[in-house]
Amino acid sequence: MSLAVVGMIAGMALGFAGYFGGFGAFLLIAALGAVGFVVGRLLTGDLELGEFFRPRDDRRR
Repeated sequence: MSLAVVGMIAGMALGFAGYFGGFGAFLLIAALGAVGFVVGRLLTGDLELGEFFRPRDDRRR
C-alpha cells in the first residue's frame, strides 16, 4: 500500500473522529496514531530509542 493511500485513510479516520466525536476524539485519535507510528518504526528497526534521548549537541569526548 502506498504512503498516499495510508495518509488518505488516516485523514479520513481523523475526519470521522472529529465529526462524530468532537475535537477531543480528534486529538485522541491523532495522538494514538502518532504513538502507533513511532512503535511501528521501532519494531521495524527504522528508528532507535537512543535517538530520542541523545543530546542535540552530539560531541564525543
